[in-house]
Amino acid sequence: MELEKSKSKKAKITLDIIKNGKNSEKKINQLTPSEIVAELDKYIIGQRNAKKSVAIALRNRWRRQSVKDNLREEIMPNNIIMIGPTGVGKTEIARRISKLANAPFLKIEASKFTEVGYVGRDVESMVREITDLGVNMVKSEKLKEVQIKAQENAIERILDILLPPIKKKTEITTEESLYETEKNIETREKLKEQLLAGKLDNRTIELDLSTDNTPMLQVLGPVGLEEMGLNIGELFGNMMPKKSKKRKLSVADAKKVLTQDEANKLIDMDNVIKESIDKVQNSGIIFIDEIDKIAGRQSGNSNPDVSREGVQRDLLPIVEGSTVITKYGPVKTDHILFIASGAFHVAKPSDLIPELQGRFPIRVELESLGFEEFYQILTKPENALIKQYTALLQTEGVDLEFTDESIMEIAKIAAEVNENVENIGARRLHTILSNLLEDILFDVPDKIKKKRIEISKEMVTDRLHNVVKNRDLSRYIL
Repeated sequence: MELEKSKSKKAKITLDIIKNGKNSEKKINQLTPSEIVAELDKYIIGQRNAKKSVAIALRNRWRRQSVKDNLREEIMPNNIIMIGPTGVGKTEIARRISKLANAPFLKIEASKFTEVGYVGRDVESMVREITDLGVNMVKSEKLKEVQIKAQENAIERILDILLPPIKKKTEITTEESLYETEKNIETREKLKEQLLAGKLDNRTIELDLSTDNTPMLQVLGPVGLEEMGLNIGELFGNMMPKKSKKRKLSVADAKKVLTQDEANKLIDMDNVIKESIDKVQNSGIIFIDEIDKIAGRQSGNSNPDVSREGVQRDLLPIVEGSTVITKYGPVKTDHILFIASGAFHVAKPSDLIPELQGRFPIRVELESLGFEEFYQILTKPENALIKQYTALLQTEGVDLEFTDESIMEIAKIAAEVNENVENIGARRLHTILSNLLEDILFDVPDKIKKKRIEISKEMVTDRLHNVVKNRDLSRYIL
């Protein structure tokens, strides 16, 4: 009776987890543009126009899902190109909206690609990569849903190892058999109680674990058939007999291994793949960074830039909408949202081929960061650098505090160095704080016994003044 109640309770918990997960996903997908911008404001300072554009694009994805089928396929995503210097928040904006959308997200650098026929990666590999990410995402969600059942099955398997089932013997009487069975059940229940209480965690048991042996993989390597979108596991896995290997593990480790094994058995991979492809095709986001590196026309002389325009032409059908063969099946790119970004210091967006320009109708210019923005970046975001360093030193039992004047001085130095040396945006704050706190971070475990360290304006000036004043030195240090 108690066992039935326990199972019923666990089943209810599982249903609640699944229900809450679905409600959570629904809530995330239905955020209004203003709510999306508010979420982005928690981590990114300024860049209002860029935030508005991506918020509208994200909301339009949900709107499209609510449109009737006959028109839904005709609604194409408004791809975005973000233009601005490095370190102003382009990548961070894209990364944060992928979390808000709960969608497969891939960041890739355009400079990694080469035109078909040259040595390097082909543009279709980005679709195969985001499909892999989509499968992993959906599989993780499904594994969470079956976790409780998988744990129960793992416990039963461990009990079978600790107390093997009784073998039937023809020579014993029915009465003896019943007595032995009851005794076995009673012992099993006691072992189960001890197992659930963690009393047997240090005990060693032997498991038969299957090993995937596909010798052809060693010959072909990770590239090759995988790059062509073929599933090597399916090609050779069925041809090679699965081998099992005996391993001795503690009961605690065996629980983890067997729970994972049982969870994999409980999920339907065909459904996972089907759902993943649908998620990639309708919700996937591909962020193409450094697109300015492939801008510019082919020059008369033969040089490593000869394939720039070729890469753009290879990229065009993917962004326009085509079908790419992956190891999980064909994936259509028509409704994947593409966000491109580039500093465009040398090249201009107009240097991209006209057809590709047309596939990025939304253009957003991000502003350079100055003193005000740096001050806010240091103090406002939930993941602000000062908060990060404070948390790091708290692990050593030290409270790190910055005066307002010291934060203003750091922001002033960052703006000054960016203006005089090279503009690397908010990344300058990382190098400045790293240099400022270098001695403290090094000495805290051994020498510094203070429970509180205050960073004053004078400390910032003393530590960084000479570096900032010497332009050549600051070029190398900051």
